[in-house]
Amino acid sequence: MTDRPLLAGPILAEVVLPTQELRNDIPFFTKTLGMRLETIFPADDPSVASFSGHGLRVRIEKGAATPPGHLRILTDDPASFAGGQRQLTAPNGTRIDVVPLTPVALPIAAEHAFVVRRLRDGAPWVIGRAGMHYRDLIPTRLGGSVIASHIRIPDGGPVPDMVHYHTVGFQLIFCYRGWVDVLYEDQGEMIRLHAGDCVNQPPGIRHRVVEASPNIEVIEIGVPAEHVTTIDHSLTLPNGKGDPAREWDGQTFVHHIKDKASWGPFRIPGFTARDTGMAAGTKGVAGIQVIRKGDGTPVASRHDADIHFTFVMDGTLRLDADGQEPRDLEAGDAFVIPPGIVVTYAEASEDLELLEVALRGDFATTLAD
Repeated sequence: MTDRPLLAGPILAEVVLPTQELRNDIPFFTKTLGMRLETIFPADDPSVASFSGHGLRVRIEKGAATPPGHLRILTDDPASFAGGQRQLTAPNGTRIDVVPLTPVALPIAAEHAFVVRRLRDGAPWVIGRAGMHYRDLIPTRLGGSVIASHIRIPDGGPVPDMVHYHTVGFQLIFCYRGWVDVLYEDQGEMIRLHAGDCVNQPPGIRHRVVEASPNIEVIEIGVPAEHVTTIDHSLTLPNGKGDPAREWDGQTFVHHIKDKASWGPFRIPGFTARDTGMAAGTKGVAGIQVIRKGDGTPVASRHDADIHFTFVMDGTLRLDADGQEPRDLEAGDAFVIPPGIVVTYAEASEDLELLEVALRGDFATTLAD
């Protein structure tokens, strides 16, 4: 007799839900929710039944010592499901919510505020996705409209990341210190971001962080503040060079390289700037510039941008704003200037370098009289 290996069968998982009377639940789960009856017993007086559908299997047991449960049905056509109802309750008490299958980034109105976040104030670093350390640069997040994060990976090396994408209105990755290797959908081979380089991650573009230098630091801006990250288990990167003009929700992928950038006059006297091309790539959704001290005397100005965030990358300055105490700022500090507030970037050091993020990117600046 020959020993033959046992063949492993399929492995399934069921969610157990209670009921008082199974006969009342069968038509709800089969007709209303469109699930398929898989098993039912005992034959003479059924008290247990299993249903499958929509990627889920549930087992309903009469008298089960468990709460009624809460199910979410995900569909991009809710009008065609359960007669268009968005919330239902099964006879056994189970709550059913019908929600969008594809997450949508809904814009959130900014709650304008003057914000200064200083590195020396000791804001905590928290461990986030893929083991990266995050420092929140806008604690109020302006009412949930934006998140600005200072991210670091202390040890560097390979990053335990997966191919994923974000449901966002805009997202910026700016390499502040060190370097980081990232793969992007339809962008060919690995892209290495060096200090001073940046990319926008258009809504839905698949990407994966591969490796980073020791003590890598990046600045990440996302709109809105809370957005969904979805893992794409079906795509392998790199996936070749796609159409350079491809758009994701109206935005193209922009890779700004510091060493290829040109400097020109900034809109405020006393400074120079390099534009990253983000305003063009996002069709005005966001504008990103790097600013340095130039010739001339800085003057007071105001802007009409909905969100205007600045991170001090190097050097020092004094921030003078109407109605606020002067703030002495240094590398690692960040600030938000609300629209209409008159400010002056005073006493800028020779090595001053700022990262400015504005939404929208086609905002206007008025020099004060």
